[in-house]
Amino acid sequence: MAGKKTLEERIENTKGYLKENLNTVRAGRANPALLDKIMVSYYGTPTPLKQLANISVPDPRTLMISPFDPKSVSDIERAINEANIGINPANDGKVIRLAIPQLTEERRKELTKVVKGYGEDAKVAVRNLRRDVNDELKKMQKDGELTEDDLKDELEETQKKIEKAIKDIDEIISEKDKELMEV
Repeated sequence: MAGKKTLEERIENTKGYLKENLNTVRAGRANPALLDKIMVSYYGTPTPLKQLANISVPDPRTLMISPFDPKSVSDIERAINEANIGINPANDGKVIRLAIPQLTEERRKELTKVVKGYGEDAKVAVRNLRRDVNDELKKMQKDGELTEDDLKDELEETQKKIEKAIKDIDEIISEKDKELMEV
């Protein structure tokens, strides 16, 4: 059946999107993924930061951005400030350093709520996938492409896949929570 393959692909896409979103949540240690969504106005064109500079982690609390074009340092610095990631860039003319501050307990709890929100969004997306596949299966049965027993088997198989996906999402969220609560 065509729906099976697309269900698994769409579940994987949903988990991938969740992981991308979680990478942008600052966990108190330097992670280049924190800058993934920052767009820099480079000669008037919005360009992803990682296409304009090399991003390295010289120590656990510092990100170093080395622009390929030294003239773009001020544009990159402006984009980081406008992205409002809560870190002030330090510019020495050639490279930009971002010192990642230690998270306070209060901020950790706020970020945990944000992470849980991302997790809930992913679960809703997965449940919507289940509804779409179930509707497709019921239509196939109505059109005579599936027997009643086949429909029941397919619905059960879909449910198992959805339950596994939700369990995976919970594990991803739990790992991020642990990372956030590490001092």
